[in-house]
Amino acid sequence: MFIGISALTLDGKGRMTVPARHRDVLLAQAAGRLTLTKSPEGCLLLFGEQQWQEFHAKIAALPMSAQGWKRIYLGHATETEIDASGRVLIPPELRKAAQIEREIDLIGMGSHFEVWDRATHQAREAAVIEAGMPDAVRDIVV
Repeated sequence: MFIGISALTLDGKGRMTVPARHRDVLLAQAAGRLTLTKSPEGCLLLFGEQQWQEFHAKIAALPMSAQGWKRIYLGHATETEIDASGRVLIPPELRKAAQIEREIDLIGMGSHFEVWDRATHQAREAAVIEAGMPDAVRDIVV
């Protein structure tokens, strides 16, 4: 299970260094093979190989009425891998889609990661907090 947030900086080639605590698990579970794709939330989704196969199967099974969503998730998917230095390349088209420049937040979401432009993530999180906690969440955490 991937949890926690890591503040990272992309290098000049658009690569992020995967934190060691996650890198070791991804190398063991997926031999370093990963898939990145676009999310309509404004971030990128990063999956290990097995988690991507499960997600892909669910998206592919959606009815034709969800063809646009299939296109967003599957059409923008890019296979990548962790290099020998523990880095993952985020392709330019995906960086552009998520408005990622240099400073990013890598957020563990259990089965996968979200990759956010840091300023965008901070603004989104502030808006969520400002909107107040919905009852469904309050019933769990309070």
